[in-house]
Amino acid sequence: MKHLLGQPHSLPRHRLSLFDYKAQHFDFSWLARVATITLNRPERKNPISFDSYAELRDLFNSMCLADDVDAIVLSGAGENFSSGGDVHEIIGPLTKFDMPGLLAFTRMTGDVIKAMRACPQPIIAAVDGVSAGAGAMLALGSDLRFGTARSKTFFLFNRVGLAGCDMGACTLLPRTIGQGRASELLFTGRALKGDEAQQWGFFNRLCEPDVLLEQAQQFAVELASGPTFANGMTKKMLKQEWNMGIDEAIEAEAQAQAICMMTNDFHRAYNAFVAKSTPFFKGD
Repeated sequence: MKHLLGQPHSLPRHRLSLFDYKAQHFDFSWLARVATITLNRPERKNPISFDSYAELRDLFNSMCLADDVDAIVLSGAGENFSSGGDVHEIIGPLTKFDMPGLLAFTRMTGDVIKAMRACPQPIIAAVDGVSAGAGAMLALGSDLRFGTARSKTFFLFNRVGLAGCDMGACTLLPRTIGQGRASELLFTGRALKGDEAQQWGFFNRLCEPDVLLEQAQQFAVELASGPTFANGMTKKMLKQEWNMGIDEAIEAEAQAQAICMMTNDFHRAYNAFVAKSTPFFKGD
């Protein structure tokens, strides 16, 4: 019995490793605990298909269990982010779907954004060129957005006879840029250009196109080298507190912070401060 008690307890096998993940409908790379997802159909401005929607949903859901990914970069190949749902592979077939089929599709696209918001890793969208429709929503569903001056973001659902309430647009966009500005974009479908997008708070920063991805990845590496358990808690609370009153939010934050104070990273930070050195975080 003494021998058994002296052994470390085995943790449940509930974790995933994604460093060697083989994507089927976009590009995926892993470096320094940062996963980069690249929509890669540049000849058509990186449209999204039924299959890529489903794979993005499943991959972001898997991120909740990934113990080797601490930050995510989402980008598009070539000089564009994404033109959204493919006209020939999605829009055309949708005109022939019945109501149950249409609802299954719209729920699947929304599930992509749900999975992005639910995964603990911060997501940085590197947005160049055109970002339209579902492409704009992938950028909006990310936690941060790096853009370029030449970028153009379109929430163009109304231009194809649809409401602006697609994939969470009517809740995410007002919280990002304000109700009035969101209303303008969703009612008109007009382009939100790079400089204006930064002024409105849609973009966190503007980069030169040739260094956009590099700067997004560098920022992701910085986040991945920080207290990743605490970063995941921050993302969770940013989401959960939307539905709370101020008293509930303060209590929830008290509980969340108490949990973080039990982590080794918190103690590492204190010991490093005392030693006047830089803490090395491990996410535990």
